[in-house]
Amino acid sequence: MGIMCIHDANLEGTGFSYTMSLIQGKYKMFILYTLMEFKVVRFNELKKYIKTISYKTLSSTLKELETDGLVHREEYPQIPPKVEYSLTEKGKSLIPILDGMCEWGDNHRN
Repeated sequence: MGIMCIHDANLEGTGFSYTMSLIQGKYKMFILYTLMEFKVVRFNELKKYIKTISYKTLSSTLKELETDGLVHREEYPQIPPKVEYSLTEKGKSLIPILDGMCEWGDNHRN
């Protein structure tokens, strides 16, 4: 095994980089955590759980997570409109990572 040089490293081509591209952002992890804990959540419930997020940011972040295949959006044809969000199988595969982050935080916060 040769000596690795940072000059030759390609972080963008790693699994770490791919994972970060899906979950980085101010609120993505909060949304994923909320869906992990509560399974199926409506838009306004998400807004209540994540108090500091704006409606616009919540909407755009949910769309990103849906496009990336982590969140499923179920729209019911009724009045008033009803929309529910849940984790996809791909999103559920992040649960061990989210659990690990929770455990780490519990063990290291003051």
